[in-house]
Amino acid sequence: MEEYINCVLRPKIQGDGGEITFDSQDGDNITVIMQGECSKCLILNRCISWIEEQIEKDLRQKVTVTAIRKKPFFWDT
Repeated sequence: MEEYINCVLRPKIQGDGGEITFDSQDGDNITVIMQGECSKCLILNRCISWIEEQIEKDLRQKVTVTAIRKKPFFWDT
């Protein structure tokens, strides 16, 4: 799953200024860290639904994705 997220989904999300990082997987539950434009996006839930659909379509796995928004370190200064 980590390889799929990094190699297939990540470049697509980066195309919109976002960043996704695989965090963990517990059965059918996947946790990802969203950064870049994704960290402040108002429609992140649509992107998460799209990620779940892509995984189901390409890997034939029904999963639930949980996103953790993480702002860049320089936003704290």
